[in-house]
Amino acid sequence: MTDTVPAGPFGQWLRQARAFLQGESGSDVPCGTCNGCCTSSYMIQVRPEDRRTIAVVPAELLDHANGIPAGHRVMLPRPNGHCPMYGTDGCTIYPDRPQTCLDYDCRVFAAAGIDAGAGDKVVINTRVRSWRFTYESDADQAAHAAVRAAAAFIRDQRDAFPGGLVPRGSSGIAVLAIKAYPVFQAADVGKRSAAELAAAILDTARAFDTQA
Repeated sequence: MTDTVPAGPFGQWLRQARAFLQGESGSDVPCGTCNGCCTSSYMIQVRPEDRRTIAVVPAELLDHANGIPAGHRVMLPRPNGHCPMYGTDGCTIYPDRPQTCLDYDCRVFAAAGIDAGAGDKVVINTRVRSWRFTYESDADQAAHAAVRAAAAFIRDQRDAFPGGLVPRGSSGIAVLAIKAYPVFQAADVGKRSAAELAAAILDTARAFDTQA
């Protein structure tokens, strides 16, 4: 049986997550002894602004990758799935870790009701399934239900989105659900077709992004 881990009040977390997606500071994740994000085969993006990271990471570990902005680099995981800067006692560059690591919050997957990925994400998925939010109001419970409904729709109804323009990976699905969950709080949500819901999700996400 998986142990449960307090994730904090959902309403507070949701407000912080949405603020972060609009460019404000992220939340403080209560990781404890969990090393899931360090050992789950993640490719770690290193931005040019991560000067302290670049100064301490061996140059041969900073690779180019398709799909990232010019000037950015990545640290690829080792064959065992560990970050190359993860040692026997944990992160060897913890005070100088990149912004990617500072921003990571696996509670987004728990909020969306989805795993972080497939087989190479076993450790992080264990933590995702352990998180338990609390609720300060019925409205917070309803918001969480809407986030989960949005994520399930985005994951399962890809054909409803024009041109398939919807994230495939867990991170993208969860983030889009956080942006667009109000669609599933509308009184007429049960009367809308899949195509109408997909269009509303995209429109709501665009409106959210323009507020950033």
